[in-house]
Amino acid sequence: MKEQLILKIKDHKAVVGIVGLGYVGLPLMLRFAEVGFPTLGFDIDQAKVAKLKKGKSYIGHIPSAAIAERSKERVQIAEGKTVPLFEATNDYSRASETDVLILCVPTPLNRNREPDLSYVRNTVNSLLPQLRRGQIISLESTTYPGTTEEEVRSRLEEVGFVVGKDIFLVYSPEREDPGNPLYNTRNIPKVCGGSTTACSEVGRALYGEVVEQVVPLSSTRAAELTKLLENIYRAVNIGLVNELKVVADRMGIDIREVIDAAATKPFGFTPFYPGPGLGGHCIPIDPFYLTWKAREYGINTRFIELAGEVNAAMPQWVVGKLTDGLNEKGKSVKGAKILVLGLAYKKNVDDPRESPAMEIMEILRSKGAELSYSDPHVPVFPPMRKHKFDLTSQELTPDLLKKVDSVLLVTDHDDFPYDLIGAHADLIVDTRGVYRSGEPNVIRA
Repeated sequence: MKEQLILKIKDHKAVVGIVGLGYVGLPLMLRFAEVGFPTLGFDIDQAKVAKLKKGKSYIGHIPSAAIAERSKERVQIAEGKTVPLFEATNDYSRASETDVLILCVPTPLNRNREPDLSYVRNTVNSLLPQLRRGQIISLESTTYPGTTEEEVRSRLEEVGFVVGKDIFLVYSPEREDPGNPLYNTRNIPKVCGGSTTACSEVGRALYGEVVEQVVPLSSTRAAELTKLLENIYRAVNIGLVNELKVVADRMGIDIREVIDAAATKPFGFTPFYPGPGLGGHCIPIDPFYLTWKAREYGINTRFIELAGEVNAAMPQWVVGKLTDGLNEKGKSVKGAKILVLGLAYKKNVDDPRESPAMEIMEILRSKGAELSYSDPHVPVFPPMRKHKFDLTSQELTPDLLKKVDSVLLVTDHDDFPYDLIGAHADLIVDTRGVYRSGEPNVIRA
């Protein structure tokens, strides 16, 4: 069974199913199609599926042309049998047509900031009736160590599969960095840990066809912890520089000048930069997955939790700096017209998930501010579970900039006209260090 599946993979005759066509799943699906694998994408969002069927993209850094081109092609998987190279569906019963199933579903936190694995559980449960012998399942969603074995393998074994013999199971965490021009699915090394030795062999064979380097690990648990370490490392270091930012501000020192100077040291230092808080689906969430699981082993991850507290306090600190700036001009936050620059969680992308802009806007709204925003990548405030604003992106003009009481720079997109903003805004609260020349109308935050 193992040898047959590996041969099918190496011949690019294996049908690859990608479950969850978001910022992780869609680029991965395109990469498999790019090297000639027939791909079948699954998503419960009918609007996404409809767009893909029309050759349209809904992710800013993925061009529609790439989808349209792949959607026209067909490939042969057996004598006399051809299938589409790239096809999307919301019919999960078609999972039986695949040889590979890669799960790229969300793993958010619940209201108590505990792991919410409902998407993983529901996806696996919906796929179980369609599974057959000779398939490989890969979980790519970020989660705590033990999830693949406890939530996926257990369900496979409950319905009679022998993992490592009948069906193969691996954990291979996503490492997408949207908007990064240097790294993509192909050239980012891929971590992969199998539930058994045979599972690992199939997993390495699968990902070895689409990425330049596969990094094998001894288990799914080691692979799960690897992903958490990567993002906790960033969260802790960002927390450190955010705390130092507050200290430096009290001392009248530009923390970015200090970081840039420290970064000239050719060893022993990696620069991290402060900001208005953490954003994106991974960094604000992943540390809580490990701290929650660690409590099961009687361990309190105090260092990680402290970094989380520092980062979580940043939106409030930014609002405090804005309040101070308005006070100096004889204005209060209540009734002030505040223009927020950037809803996306990072520059040059259209992903607003967990963006610190949302929390900042909620605080300002509660204080009575009149809010507007500008973000060329997010033209309409998106529907979100925790936040709702009836707003659309505003075009940045001299007239608009003169009318607002303050511009609050949250996300430093490259295509913002910073010279125009600097020339016409009465007050700029800069959380990203864009303005570094001591401009009189700029407050560093």
